[in-house]
Amino acid sequence: MTGPIVILTGAGISAESGLGTFRDKDGLWTRYPLEDVATPEGFARNPALVHAFYNARRANAAGAKPNAAHHALARLQREHTAGVVIVTQNVDGLHEAAGAEAIHMHGELSRALCATCEARWDAPLVMSPTGRCPECGKAATRPDIVWFGEFPYHMERIWEELRKADLFVAIGTSGNVYPAAAFVQDASRAGAETLELNLEASAVISDFDDARFGPASEIVPAWVEEILGK
Repeated sequence: MTGPIVILTGAGISAESGLGTFRDKDGLWTRYPLEDVATPEGFARNPALVHAFYNARRANAAGAKPNAAHHALARLQREHTAGVVIVTQNVDGLHEAAGAEAIHMHGELSRALCATCEARWDAPLVMSPTGRCPECGKAATRPDIVWFGEFPYHMERIWEELRKADLFVAIGTSGNVYPAAAFVQDASRAGAETLELNLEASAVISDFDDARFGPASEIVPAWVEEILGK
């Protein structure tokens, strides 16, 4: 059995739960330019459009259920005695719904943020530009999501966990978004073995020691069985 494991998950692990990736044809993301709905500048220009977009994403996520890959990782986190840290780029709550704990580096759809005082609270299903912060009272609420051009959350802790890992695994990630795309290099420099589990090769596949390809709901449970059986 290996030592501490750090797992990075991306949109590919939630795709089989009905939550689309950036690149899905006819998906939610294809209907909006990213600069309009996923940047601070877009929110400043048209907060109503941004809220409508995330209201739709929140409603979509609320109806999604964890798939076999989420459940397998939750089992691994429970049973692997050396410790498993899950870092996710996803803003859905499917890891938690499966019984796991995850570090959300890009925020969470279920949370709201005040752009004035930085207070955070549980978001209602529907948010609007007129919604007021429960702390300061300003109508400056936004989704607690890390947009393009903003620095991801919890990076110091993530880097610390990568330095301690014996094994780093990336699941369902494209390898196109930094700093997460560099985690494999960070972990490798610290001495960890590295593995990619993906539907197809990512943009940083050459940085991994090993890779397996296929639907997450098939290859992730199979890999977890191997780890727990060692």
